[in-house]
Order: sequence, then C-alpha cells, then structure tokens
Amino acid sequence: MYKERTLSQKINLFLKGLVMGGANKIPGVSGGMVAFVMGFYEELIYTFQRINAKAFKLLINGRYKSFSDYTNLQFLVWVMMGSMFSYFSVSLVLDYFLRNYELYVWSWFFGMIIGSIYYISKDFNDWRPRTIIGLLVGTLVGIAISFMTPATENDNLWFVFLCGIIGVSGMTLPGLSGSFILILLGNYVLLLVDSVNVLGNVITSLLSGDFEVFNDATKVRYLKIIGVFTAGSAFGLVSISHVLGYVLKRWHQIVTAIIIGFITGSLGIVWPWKETIYKTHEGTFLLDQNGNRIIENYQRFMPDFQSQETWISIGFILVGVGLILIIEFYGRKRK
Repeated sequence: MYKERTLSQKINLFLKGLVMGGANKIPGVSGGMVAFVMGFYEELIYTFQRINAKAFKLLINGRYKSFSDYTNLQFLVWVMMGSMFSYFSVSLVLDYFLRNYELYVWSWFFGMIIGSIYYISKDFNDWRPRTIIGLLVGTLVGIAISFMTPATENDNLWFVFLCGIIGVSGMTLPGLSGSFILILLGNYVLLLVDSVNVLGNVITSLLSGDFEVFNDATKVRYLKIIGVFTAGSAFGLVSISHVLGYVLKRWHQIVTAIIIGFITGSLGIVWPWKETIYKTHEGTFLLDQNGNRIIENYQRFMPDFQSQETWISIGFILVGVGLILIIEFYGRKRK
C-alpha cells in the first residue's frame, strides 16, 4: 500500500485533490469520478479502508512511522490538503463562473463526463449478462436521482450528521454528486455555502486576533453545523470506503459496470440547457444568508440550434471531451 513519493508526485497529488475538491462542491459533478478518471480512485478507497482499529492502536502506542506507512498517510494528506484548499480557492472561482457563465460551465462539465464515460469504458471488455445488468441498474439509478424533488432545509444536528455521511458519497462513488444529493436533502446552501463562508470569516478573524466571533450566536451556530457535518463526512468516508473496498475486491467487474452506468445516468444532472427553479414563498424568492436565491430544482429543455450561444456551448462540450482525451494520452505516455 505505502509508496514513497517524490516532490513532483506529491504536488501532482495535491493538484488532483484540488480538482476533486472543486468537483465535490459543484452540484452534478462527482469528486469520485475525478479520482476514477485520474487513476487514483482505488488507492483512495483502500487508503480510507486502512483507517481502522489497527491504525488507532499503532497511533496510541506511539508507532508513528508504522501508522504512517500502514494508513498510506502521505498520499492521504496531500490529496486532502488539495481538496480542502479547493473549498476556499478553486471553488470560489468556479462559483464566479457559474454565476456569470453558467451555460458554458455546465457544457464543459457535460463534455468532461462524456469523455470520462469513454475513458472508463474503452478498456472494459467483460460484457456478460451480470455486468450488463449492473450497467443498466447504475444508469437507471443515476437517471432517477436526477429527477428527484428536493426537500426543505433542516438544521437538526442529527440530520446534518446524516447529510455528512450521504454528501461525502460524491468523493467515494463515481457519478454520484454529493452536492446534488445535498440539494435533494434541502441542505446544500446551509452546509456548502453559508457554513463554509462563516467558517472562512471566523478563521480570518482569528488570524487577525479577533476572538469576539465566539460571542456571535449566529456564527457559533454555523460552526456547530459545519463541525457536525465534517464529523459525519469523516465517518461516511471511512465506513463507505470499507464497503466499497470489500465489493471492489470480490465483484470488481460488476462494480465497474455499475459505475459506468451511474456516470452515464448522471448526464441528466449536468445537462447544460436547463432553467434554474428557485424556492419561493407567496411569490417572493427565498434567500440564503448572503442574499442569494435558494435553488429548488432544474427544468431541462432542448437547445436552440439557431442561437450562437448554443454553438459556443457545444464548443465547450468538445473542449471538455478533449481535456479528458488529453489526460488519457498523457497517462498512456507516462506508462
């Protein structure tokens, strides 16, 4: 499991974590899919699987080198550093482009997912009845999720903990967007927008020596929420990875077929041509803490092929496909 890595390999892991973290925050895009396409998905799952009783025993007994080697800590630290840094950097850039160039961003993502389906399936030659059934099941589940109706916001801490477990699935299950699941659960804005922004403000205040933030009841509430959400995510990462590690070892081909189907079904979530439906109450738009409208769902439609904007969007789809093909070419060349 443990691999000694050079500085360039560590930086590469950080950048992969950066991309994965940005993907995890965007509704419809899966960080697990990024890990799958970039070739470190199985190592990620098996690394999370090593966070167990034996690892804690090594840590408690002061055997830090053995703990680091056993848990593949070097790999995990660099990927997680990139993923966390992304939440306060890359994801903010993506938020800007989603606000101002939404159609083109979704088109780019759509193209990347099409390219990812090709990338994953091109070397998969084990098409038997059971893998075909797995493909169909994965596709149908992905489509079904994309058309579910979102729930209302719920800040109960037990529910927030559950959201952490379910939401982190986007990091461990390719094709399943944790952010989109949080929209369906009604807590996307609460957990990935408002709470993250408050945490950033609190960290900034503490670094400047202002500890009065802990007297602000609203900020303390959001800190509790993001703390519980983080705990749920950590618990979900470890528990789900143990299940995935088990099934990957025993039914690798079937699981791969389900993942291909799942990613294919998720195309409906990132279909570029859709109108955002916002939550309203008595004809008035409901707003989050920052004054932004709260997303309820999306209404999809066919593009107008006489529009220049449509053809620019198709161009971005091709760019997304091309990016995956370049990654594939680079990977083959390195091998």
